[in-house]
Amino acid sequence: MITNLTEIIEKEVKAIQNIPLTDAYDKAIELIIEQVHSKRGTLICSGMGKAGQIASNLATTFSSTGTPAYFLHPSEAQHGDLGILRENDLMLLISNSGKTREIIELVTLARNLIPGIQFIMITGNGESNLAKNADACLLTGSPSEVCPLGLTPTTSTTVMTVIGDLLVAETMRRINFSAYDYAKRHHGGYLGAVSRRRAEKSG
Repeated sequence: MITNLTEIIEKEVKAIQNIPLTDAYDKAIELIIEQVHSKRGTLICSGMGKAGQIASNLATTFSSTGTPAYFLHPSEAQHGDLGILRENDLMLLISNSGKTREIIELVTLARNLIPGIQFIMITGNGESNLAKNADACLLTGSPSEVCPLGLTPTTSTTVMTVIGDLLVAETMRRINFSAYDYAKRHHGGYLGAVSRRRAEKSG
């Protein structure tokens, strides 16, 4: 059993190492800084199913590190939640297939409401219309799932999460997000205490 588990870990590590790192990352981060930090928009994250869970986590991570973000459920958007969108907002969409019906519809609805709204795409399908129409497309490398059936989102969701981490960490670096900034957003818990101590030391 240990051998099998080791192989699974190795496959996931290899998938992470094979993430295509392109100029699209610079474009995506520039969009985040321009729309959210310069124009005071919000980063709107969305995805369906497990991709949606990653998008939701990404929204909270961005918000806690100085980049205001919300999660917008693509189905709920069709029942009024689309109203959260405002001028200068930026969308970050996740779809492994690049063909998720609800995400395709969300882009259409969003652009009907705010013509010209831009979006970043995280996908495994660079040939999809979503990928081709994105202002910045970040590809996963289309890794094979470690699920024995090859169906359950496993490796693909791991890679999507790492891509999100790349965006968060590099955005933090470029906006010079400090321990003091972190402490102002974390008033409770262990991380709050650690960040306050670091902020006090940095003076």
